[in-house]
Amino acid sequence: MRGLCNPARHPALEARRLQVEGALRGRFGSMDRAQLVATAPLDAYSVYFKRFRKTYPVQLQLESIVFKDRHIPNFSALVTAMFTAELKSQLLTAGHDLDSLELPMTLRVADGTESFTLITGVEQGLKAGDMYMCDTVGIISVVIYGPDARTRITPDTRNAVFAVYAPPGVDPAAVQDHLEDIRNNVIMVAPDAGVERLEVYPA
Repeated sequence: MRGLCNPARHPALEARRLQVEGALRGRFGSMDRAQLVATAPLDAYSVYFKRFRKTYPVQLQLESIVFKDRHIPNFSALVTAMFTAELKSQLLTAGHDLDSLELPMTLRVADGTESFTLITGVEQGLKAGDMYMCDTVGIISVVIYGPDARTRITPDTRNAVFAVYAPPGVDPAAVQDHLEDIRNNVIMVAPDAGVERLEVYPA
């Protein structure tokens, strides 16, 4: 997406965030943790993350909202727009500043020799078999470990890429719907923004 702005807060997005939180509590509030994890698409992500002895982080965030009455974190508006859509769909999403990327981007499977700098600034090695995305400079996001520091969305971001990682078992139509939901959330913040590309790529 191009032609963005990224204020700290936006009232329409805040209302949307609260609406999504309420819908999630209504949908999942009567379930226990095992029932929650058995629902799609959490079941597919759970299988993927268990291969690496990890718990799906979006599942943990969802549990905190549904079971502990916490809120979707408020970051900058663009990041909150992305997170709100991510929690609604439970599909793993990464956001990047397009102007920080050196295109093209490539989706790959790690062999375990790769490393990159986490958004926290810490160097992290990859697990063999994990999915990751890179540009011509280096790795920009990894399923297990998240996005990098170099291409993170900042208050100055005016053009962005939102990428969704879907392991086997996730319906491509759900990915399409999720991308459209991100677009709709972002347009609340930046009504003049344009979508340059919105596509689902099968592996």
